[in-house]
Amino acid sequence: MTPKHVAIIMDGNGRWGIKQKKTRNFGHKEGVKVLEKIISEAIKKRIQYLTLYTFSTENWKRPKKEINFLFTLLSNYIDKELNKLDNKKVKLKIFGNINKFPNFLKNKLKYAENLTKKNNNIQVNVALNYGSREELTSAVKKLNKAKLPINEKNIKKNLYTKDIPDPEILIRTGNRNRLSNFLLWQLSYTEIYFIKKLWPDFNEKDFRNILTEFSSVRRNFGGIK
Repeated sequence: MTPKHVAIIMDGNGRWGIKQKKTRNFGHKEGVKVLEKIISEAIKKRIQYLTLYTFSTENWKRPKKEINFLFTLLSNYIDKELNKLDNKKVKLKIFGNINKFPNFLKNKLKYAENLTKKNNNIQVNVALNYGSREELTSAVKKLNKAKLPINEKNIKKNLYTKDIPDPEILIRTGNRNRLSNFLLWQLSYTEIYFIKKLWPDFNEKDFRNILTEFSSVRRNFGGIK
């Protein structure tokens, strides 16, 4: 059984950079190379949705220098890789409130979404300035404003993931066993794989092994089969 939707918390870039006796930013740069390989592998495995935790609402607490580097890294990635992603029929979707981002980056992100919106090989959801608590609070506020009943169906309709299935798999690298405010609503029945490797050490074989392990999981959703 191939999952339709895989979510990933790509943790450990900065720690990996320090471990190599270099900088945290060096680790972030190397992490991007792994991302390219995993997107290609996900396409090969016919996964329909890949959601990547890229920058959280809590990441603003990091040093300004590191934040600026991450924004530049993302901007350069769009410049270099967007046409390749478009040729591979990758649809890019932004999850999160990017209004706080610099204008140059906001414009690039919106352009990337617009350019790839008709692609259908895989949808890559990039979670930027994303926090699950904020997402849920925002959904409830929208329902209150529209004077709609607050129920499961209506909340779901107002999440970033409104049109797609919940992830069957969550992968978190970096030897941390927590969710860090990521997709808290959507992960209710997701199979979670906590990986000791730091993200730049994660590879396609690790990804395939998780998919293989998942294929033998019986998912009962609270019932009995």
